[in-house]
Parts: sequence; C-alpha cells; structure tokens
Amino acid sequence: MFDFKYYTPTKVVFGKGTESKVAELIKEFGGTKILIHYGSGSVVRSGLLKRVTDTLDEAGISYVTLGGAVPNPHLGLVYEGIELCKKEGVDFLLAVGGGSAIDSAKAIGYGVANGGDVWDFYDYKRQATGCLPLGVILTIAATGSEMSDSSVITKEDGLVKRGYSSDYSRPRFAIMNPELTMTLPDYQTACGCTDIMMHTMERYFTQGGNMEITDALAEGLLRTVKKNAIILRDDPNSYDARAEVMWAGSLAHNGLTGCGNDGGDWMTHKLEHELGGLYDVAHGAGLAAIWGSWARYVYKNCLPRFKKFAINVMDVADEGTDEEIALKGIEAMEAFYRSINMPTNLRELGITASGDDLAIMAHKCAVGVGGEMGSARVLNEDDMLNIYRNSQ
Repeated sequence: MFDFKYYTPTKVVFGKGTESKVAELIKEFGGTKILIHYGSGSVVRSGLLKRVTDTLDEAGISYVTLGGAVPNPHLGLVYEGIELCKKEGVDFLLAVGGGSAIDSAKAIGYGVANGGDVWDFYDYKRQATGCLPLGVILTIAATGSEMSDSSVITKEDGLVKRGYSSDYSRPRFAIMNPELTMTLPDYQTACGCTDIMMHTMERYFTQGGNMEITDALAEGLLRTVKKNAIILRDDPNSYDARAEVMWAGSLAHNGLTGCGNDGGDWMTHKLEHELGGLYDVAHGAGLAAIWGSWARYVYKNCLPRFKKFAINVMDVADEGTDEEIALKGIEAMEAFYRSINMPTNLRELGITASGDDLAIMAHKCAVGVGGEMGSARVLNEDDMLNIYRNSQ
C-alpha cells in the first residue's frame, strides 16, 4: 500500500424529508446571504425549490436564485453566477440538484473567492486559494460531487470540458433524501448508476498500492450498485434501492475507494470528457460507451486487477487463463450496461464520429492530461485515438 490522506469534511444528513433541515444547516455553517443554484426546471416543477425558499423565508435567511445549470455545465452561467454573487453580497452557495448544479456552484465559489478568470483553474494555469462555502440538496445520485473535491465545467468556446479538484470546494453539508430521485427518467437513473460505478472502477484498475480493505469496499460498492440498478430498472419507486445507490454515489467519489493506491487511472473519464464537450452526451452514457474499448486496450497491462474484478464483481468463474477470465469480466460488464439500457459503443450512444472528430478529441484529451496519463496503462495521444476508433 501507499501512504494516503483521507479528508471528508462534509456533514451528511440522509433520509426522508431531510430537505426541511436546510435553514438550520446554513446557519450552522455561517451563511447569511445565499445563492440558490439549480438546474433547468425540475426542482421548480416538483415543488422542491418552493419548499426550500419557504424554509429560508421562515428562518429569515436572505437569498437570490440562479437557475439554468445543464448537463456538462457551461462556463457562461458560471460567469453569470459570479457577478450575481458579487453584486448581491452572497456569502454562501446552495446547490439544489445533481452534479451539474453542484459543479457549477463550485466554479462560482472559486470565481468569487479568487481574483482573475475562474477558467484558469480548469485550464491548469493556477491553483485556487479558496472557495465560497456551499451546501447541497441532492436530487440525482451520480457524480458524487456532493462529497468530492472535484468540479467539471464546459467552456462553450471551443467545446472544451475540463475538471478541477481542490479541497476548498468540498461542500459543508449534503442533504440526501432518496425520495427526491424518484422523479428521474429511467435513462438518467441508469446514467447515474454507471457514473457511480466508474468512479470506483477508475480507482480500482491501478498498478500499485492496492489494499485488501480498500478492494473489499470497492468491490462491495460495485456489487451493490449493480444489484440495485437492476432493481430500479424494474421498480423505479423502490426507496431502499434509491437509498443504496444514493449513498454509494457519495462513497464512490469521496476518496474512500482509493485509499492506499496510486490515485487511480481516470482515462475513461478523460476520454469521455471530450465526448461530452463535443457532442453534449449524458456523462454516464458516455462512460459506458467508451469503457469497453478502453478496457480491451489496457487489460493485458493490468491483468491481475482485471481478473480480480471479473471474479469478485462480475461473478465470472475462476476457470481458464487469466486473460480469458479478464475478457469474460469485460464482456459481463458490457452485458450489464446493456441490461440497464446503457450504450457500449459510440454507435449505440447515437454518435457517428468522423476521423477528424476522433483526432480532435484525442488531441484535446492529450492536451487536457498534459500529454499522457493512466495507471492501468499510460496512454498517449495515439493510444487515445486508437481507443476512440475502437469504440465506434
């Protein structure tokens, strides 16, 4: 194992009706003027936003609102939020929604707390020295942003999608009521389950530092999400399955399943970021579409981990060569994706990419990772292009 630091400062309030606790949590963490940041309207239609504002009104907490966060959240809205916060004297952010609203709020927080252009952080030109404090009312189990240090933003000019991570942006609190996820379309639920599993798998397929206890936690989380994704496919109103997936989403991306290893591979996410930036696809679906191609490209370089994954997560029998077992595990994972109506290649994702587009994505990806990256196998721009080609 490798040395590690594990930092999870977020206070979690989990269960039915917990959104009613929002005012007391904001007061606990010192908020006096709030920006409520949310998405494209579902929190309005469901009545959640009104319940939140009614609670703040009753508590005498002042607020302004900014909707419009979309999947692959846009830099333009971040700039708008920064200016609104400065104009209104906002000292605390409340994201109501899923990863898009949370990531956008984090970027707004960076922009308020630091001078200059907030995109500099996502473009790796400088490091943040702070972030406006924020809390979360989670409505989608997927990104784990409610407990993580990460945020992903898309710059409309050039369709560049980049992530930035800093402990400054970890939410002060996260309110998680699984009932709030029951209005999600089935496709979005499946995308969320895929993203949750990928956050764990990115940390699992590594070349060193793996711990037995961390592996057991990761494998258990993956099996749990796999099981409950099928339950939710057949019974979207299962509270228990919603709760299992929601909590798994947080644990998958708060660092727990990476303790002791080399930090993870993350190339499936980096490759998908370019798909999301260019084609604006749902993140989870993009991950499912690219993973099989990535896995077949790298598995020989990380064969013990792929074999272990096949046996302990995908229930492949320990029979045959290590390579045969590993390939059966990859096939089983793709079969699971199809069982929850997720794509396993770009064609199933609805994308017909030209050779030029594939080359552009590979180049952007290489630039975004500083030339090369990966743990299961270090990938350069040529490798990235080959994986894109193989995923068609």
